[in-house]
Amino acid sequence: MQSLQSLHTFALPAKCQKLVRITAPEQLHSIDFTNPFFILGEGSNCVFLNDFNGTVIQMENRGIDITELDGHYLVRVAAGESWHSLVIKLLDMGIAGLENLALIPGTVGAAPVQNIGAYGVELADVFSHLSGYNLDKQSFDTLDKSACQFGYRDSVFKGALYGRFVITEVVLKLPKQWQPMLDYGPLRDLASTEVSAKQVAERVIQIRRSKLPDPKQCANAGSFFKNPVVGLGQVNSLRAHYPEMPIYPVNEHKVKLAAGWLIEQAGLKGHRIGGIRVYEKQALVLVNDQQGNGEELLAMIAYIQKSVFAKFAVELSPEVRLIGRDGELSKGVEHG
Repeated sequence: MQSLQSLHTFALPAKCQKLVRITAPEQLHSIDFTNPFFILGEGSNCVFLNDFNGTVIQMENRGIDITELDGHYLVRVAAGESWHSLVIKLLDMGIAGLENLALIPGTVGAAPVQNIGAYGVELADVFSHLSGYNLDKQSFDTLDKSACQFGYRDSVFKGALYGRFVITEVVLKLPKQWQPMLDYGPLRDLASTEVSAKQVAERVIQIRRSKLPDPKQCANAGSFFKNPVVGLGQVNSLRAHYPEMPIYPVNEHKVKLAAGWLIEQAGLKGHRIGGIRVYEKQALVLVNDQQGNGEELLAMIAYIQKSVFAKFAVELSPEVRLIGRDGELSKGVEHG
């Protein structure tokens, strides 16, 4: 048995039957995928609730290759690279486009699964294609943007290809003609100034650090719940009672709500169940005070979901992936 406690940032005590570190994609050919397995990057968006009865495959392949074309850069990145390190490296080279996504934890290979996003930008906005190991074919495939079926914190890797595809490389397309994206909340005050991509990244990093505790100091998995998307009718009804409720239009029929605001308004900041608590500075974050366990975390998730639903009739779903003894159970803990 291999300990997983130091391999996921929520740091619950857990072990797995076997741990395999992948430094070259070709190693995937030799893994028996008929047994339970879980693909792990930096462990910043998953929680092992208890011991895992299978193999944890940690992607540690490295490499960044940049091709300069007439209008854009193609950036080819191995799945095991750190996302934030990539953002900073490109900015230092004068290549912009990822600055709004600075300080998002995790590996590059994990980014398409979640379609990571922040401050008005999603991975899908800068994505070209990716490569990976198709378990059904037992061979390597390339998928373009449409094949990845990106949605809000969603992709084909959570749907039809869930558990059937291991991402080994991601290729990004970053235009040379840079336009800052400053429409989102705390970045708007930069819009009135001449601003560089590095300055946008610095502001994003400053905001994220002010809201989110450092996992090295305080065990957590970042934003724990997805921001719920609801219909206009429901949001108009809610805003009649809560005019200060923050909303973010998705399209002409749907609006995104701030999950952290909902949790805070339900009076749950600082709420504790055993060794798990709601972070005092940002209600969207759950913290493990080093003595927490999976049972207490599941109880906290259920309590938050029920409290928010009772007050707002809005369902919250975890953004963090929850791993049980035999695999992922995130879908099983959603409200109802």
